[in-house]
Amino acid sequence: MNTQSPARLAGSASIAFQTPVYISSCASVVGKKEGEGPLGDKFDLICEDPMFGCDTWEAAESTMQKEAASLALGKAGLAPGDIRMTFAGDLLAQTTASSFGIAGMGIPFYGLFGACSTMGESLSLGAMSIAAGYGEHILCATSSHFASAEKEFRFPLAYGNQRPLSATWTVTGSGACVLSGALPQEEIPRKTKPLLSDKGCVQITGLTTGKLIDYGLKDSLNMGGCMAPAACDTIYRNLCDFDRTLEDYDAIFTGDLGAVGQKILFDLLMEKGYDIQSIHQDCGLLIFDGETQDTHSGGSGCGCSASVLAAHILPELAKGTWKRVLFVPTGALLSKTSFNEGDSIPGIAHAVVLEHCPV
Repeated sequence: MNTQSPARLAGSASIAFQTPVYISSCASVVGKKEGEGPLGDKFDLICEDPMFGCDTWEAAESTMQKEAASLALGKAGLAPGDIRMTFAGDLLAQTTASSFGIAGMGIPFYGLFGACSTMGESLSLGAMSIAAGYGEHILCATSSHFASAEKEFRFPLAYGNQRPLSATWTVTGSGACVLSGALPQEEIPRKTKPLLSDKGCVQITGLTTGKLIDYGLKDSLNMGGCMAPAACDTIYRNLCDFDRTLEDYDAIFTGDLGAVGQKILFDLLMEKGYDIQSIHQDCGLLIFDGETQDTHSGGSGCGCSASVLAAHILPELAKGTWKRVLFVPTGALLSKTSFNEGDSIPGIAHAVVLEHCPV
């Protein structure tokens, strides 16, 4: 009988896993604009058709998320029946993209909403479930689509409204990961390139659950400003809870603060005595070229951090480019109802500690 506790509580809001939680595969699917960006050669699938062969933007996003999930399962040599449960979500009302997409694969399903922080929420819940022994394989996924998000939260595309420089561009993309309690067996046939490299794999070793931070901002076209305080709070609490310094991380990736939110994050953490500029990267600034692609402050959306995670962060971790990184997807909990009634936009950020594991 294994008497080892699967996890231990750390500080005020963190968990350190005592039993292995591996990311055994991952996949990314993006649209044409994302494929033209700096990470274009790293995505698993780039679709030139923004409708993904469907009749509506919402159906297009559902198709994209299901494709990312299918690719991740294929890389792990798994079928939908091998997955114990799925944690997935998106930006749309009633998690429409996930409900009509990945949920159609017949896997037990938990629908999530954490705005653009959803991939961090999904990985956190999946890792806790694996560590506790509630499943051998768990699927985590999320997505966003530029057109479906604009339709949901702002203006119809045909309106042609002018976007301020603080605005970000919602990424048309999806990312999916399969979490496992054991390393994938090498004899399992793989349909596409595996996450595992000849140098190692990736393990989730800890997490810090975010809390709602509301500075009273009400500008729906400045998501970075709404989310930066939450990112600051979560990063600070992660360092305190695990008794770590910035030197303990090779990189800190936020989800989609963009150029505006990044500067605010730097200022807020400097007030707490932390200068993260040398190790900080933002997925919203990585996925688009600020000089050649007209995205203003950068990229955003659930699919932003998820697709960058699957296409760039995890493969580089597996190769040993970094030994330990802090992945901090950021979300602005913008509701059409509350926003139209004049309420502010709270932010949240969930942190996941990812480490290179030699094999």
